[in-house]
Amino acid sequence: MTDIELQKLRYPIGKFDCPNNISSQHIESWISILEHFPNRLENLIKDLSDEQLDTHYRPEGWTVRQVVHHLSDSHHHSYARFKWALTEDKPIIKAYYEDRWAELFDTKSAPIEMSLLHLKAIHAKLVYLLKGLSDDNLNKCFVHPETQSEVVLKKNIGIYAWHSNHHYAHIENLIKRNNWI
Repeated sequence: MTDIELQKLRYPIGKFDCPNNISSQHIESWISILEHFPNRLENLIKDLSDEQLDTHYRPEGWTVRQVVHHLSDSHHHSYARFKWALTEDKPIIKAYYEDRWAELFDTKSAPIEMSLLHLKAIHAKLVYLLKGLSDDNLNKCFVHPETQSEVVLKKNIGIYAWHSNHHYAHIENLIKRNNWI
């Protein structure tokens, strides 16, 4: 497999490209993605067998099961980061080793239903919160400890909309490549 082919498997929709000026239309579109993502994901994977769920979406990548549990973990962290930024002045968030979390026994073996339920709940709470934010709130930020960069909340909405579509594409492309449809 060539490096180009591997990169396409790793970033099937490309890397997140944030617009210089985030408009209300961007925010509305991203919130809509977040609102519908849990049901889209569930519909995509509901008929997969355990063997299919334990298939890697790319060489040296995670299994579908690990991706689903990762989405639940990651989006849970994101929700907390939004709340911290809204209630503290430029908080330094807690980073975590997502690769190590993905290797824990629950991520590698637990039924996906628990993470699907969690995604539905966390996205319902997140979308409700996001729809009520003012422009001032959307411009609040948190600091990521690894990069020391400030992440503005309106950009973080886009990052997690992208993150949803990014991992959805991993699974969808695997299903298509293996003719599981």
